[in-house]
Amino acid sequence: MADFQALWTDAARLDLERIVEFIAEENPANALTVLARLERRCQALAALPERGRIVPEARAVDVLTYRELIEGPRRIVYRHDVDRVHVMAVLEARRDLSGQLLERLVR
Repeated sequence: MADFQALWTDAARLDLERIVEFIAEENPANALTVLARLERRCQALAALPERGRIVPEARAVDVLTYRELIEGPRRIVYRHDVDRVHVMAVLEARRDLSGQLLERLVR
């Protein structure tokens, strides 16, 4: 049994919904596959929350709190505390992280 609990922020859930909806426009079956794969990867963090690397853009400004897993063309950004993993965002790896975060602030 995992020592941590994986929790999704509202923003991360919205990211996931948008990704799945975008994929579903072209290929509904693939959208479900991507959804399951991303959810499974996040749930696996409950067992090993240190497995992801520190987000390079955050490390560059001495912010070491956020980690990420790469899943296909997406970045799963998360942080963990004593007993929880908080999934903060699911972002497109092909796009600049700072631009995506700026978009999020504007929303």
